[in-house]
Amino acid sequence: MAFIADALSRVKPSATIGMAQKARELKAKGRDVISLSAGEPDFDTPDNIKQAAIDAMNRGETKYSPISGIPELRQAIADKFKRENGLEYTAAQVIVGTGGKQILFNGLMATLNPGDEVIIPAPYWVSYPEMVAICGGTSVFVPTTTENNFKLQAEDLEKAITPKTKWFIFNSPSNPSGAAYTEAELKALTDVLLRHPHVWVMTDDMYEHLCFDNFKFTTPAQVEPKLYDRTLTINGVSKAYAMTGWRIGYAAGPLELIKAMDMIQGQQTSGTNTIAQWAAVEALNGPQDFIEKNKAIFQGRRDLVVSMLNQATGISCPTPEGAFYVYPSCAGLIGKTAPSGKVIETDEDFATELLEAEGVAVVHGTAFGLSPNFRISYATSEAILEDACSRIQRFCAACK
Repeated sequence: MAFIADALSRVKPSATIGMAQKARELKAKGRDVISLSAGEPDFDTPDNIKQAAIDAMNRGETKYSPISGIPELRQAIADKFKRENGLEYTAAQVIVGTGGKQILFNGLMATLNPGDEVIIPAPYWVSYPEMVAICGGTSVFVPTTTENNFKLQAEDLEKAITPKTKWFIFNSPSNPSGAAYTEAELKALTDVLLRHPHVWVMTDDMYEHLCFDNFKFTTPAQVEPKLYDRTLTINGVSKAYAMTGWRIGYAAGPLELIKAMDMIQGQQTSGTNTIAQWAAVEALNGPQDFIEKNKAIFQGRRDLVVSMLNQATGISCPTPEGAFYVYPSCAGLIGKTAPSGKVIETDEDFATELLEAEGVAVVHGTAFGLSPNFRISYATSEAILEDACSRIQRFCAACK
């Protein structure tokens, strides 16, 4: 249509949402479908957090919120950064948004000019490059390898930086690979960034509390304090606290940047849902013991999925350090013929044929910028995962 903005021609719809929708449509037709495409914990929000929302409503906390968030939540976030990450921020340096997505988007919108480059390691979360495109920037993708467990190497980051680089987007533990960087691995990257003072760091720490095998999480400004003045540290309550639908993301960073993001949000959505913000105050300040329990369940699921996928013909699945995803290679199936008679030429063909033949929805790796792979979210019960992985094994064995 002629009246649609040109910017939208640069943007693709979300592949993860698209695959989840396809699975829903097949289910509606009566097909037995297992969807492993959505990045959403299957746990319910803890009762104390839900009660905090009810209490807030009963107190009449139902009016507009300040654009950057209620003071109590901004302070709780500042306290969290100090307590868990050793980062000192004032409440004025904190902004609350409608999910991490809005925070990322507003950070880019507030800073990108046409021609500005944003370095994004691949595989990447599907929304990063699309946000960069809408905001007028140019994504520079830096592929990682299975041999390095999908972790960006310092020399590759160095090569990708140009005078036009504005941001480096960093996500650990990663969606889609689950890769998490040790302090030493992160230090190698921050050493590169120190040599390029014009490059800012946008770090997406959404899966911070989902690290396994006693992995110690660190974030860039914590590892290298000299980067503090050019780092936007982004997090939220959706994954660790099982609060995806509450839509609360947040960030802390230099005051000037936070003010610019506040100005954009003021013309866009204004303040985030007040009731959800009060629930987030309780999430951050209240009991944290359930996080460890949930994490242990996720680790068991990870181990089950990795083991079963590595028993499937043509599939190789590394063991990730965190999040709730695996990112296996289906290279061993490229060129084979699926039960339908179609030749599998790409990871997208693999995902489509798997859904048709066995009713298992996964997301193809092309959507995340690194092929031939696919992403599985194991944020569902072990019984469902076992069934899904058995179906994947059966599908792979039937490919000739």
